[in-house]
Amino acid sequence: MLDIGETAPEFELTDQRGETVSLSDYRGEYVVVYFYPRADTPGCTTEACGFRDSYDEFEDRGVTVLGISDDPVDDLAPFAEEYDLPFRLLSDEDGSVSTAYDSYGEKNMFGNTFDGVFRNTYVVGPDGDVALAYEGVSPEGHASEILDDLAALDD
Repeated sequence: MLDIGETAPEFELTDQRGETVSLSDYRGEYVVVYFYPRADTPGCTTEACGFRDSYDEFEDRGVTVLGISDDPVDDLAPFAEEYDLPFRLLSDEDGSVSTAYDSYGEKNMFGNTFDGVFRNTYVVGPDGDVALAYEGVSPEGHASEILDDLAALDD
């Protein structure tokens, strides 16, 4: 995991609409960068819908939400449409951005070993440094947890 206070690695990825998104596009504001293993799977859908359901609160606070997985761009649009996700989903097919954020590596599931994305989240502050970090998050209630922690930062 990246440490709080560490500079968040810059990235440029393609979103579900085929548009390029850079972290630097959001300098001066808080950005939730959440990594998830696979679009349209139960845990990832629960997590994404949590961000969707809390999206107005994030917007009211001027916080951008970006989801990153190693799914191809073509898999992101149907996921975003099916669950009416109002935020950008970014494709990191080669895992390079996820790796830079210590959120990619060897996983074991059902006796199979493979490389994939870990369910980690970072909140990048207006200065481009990591303000909050969450490792191995539980999808249920995660968006609310971040909102609570963002409120504590403002105090």
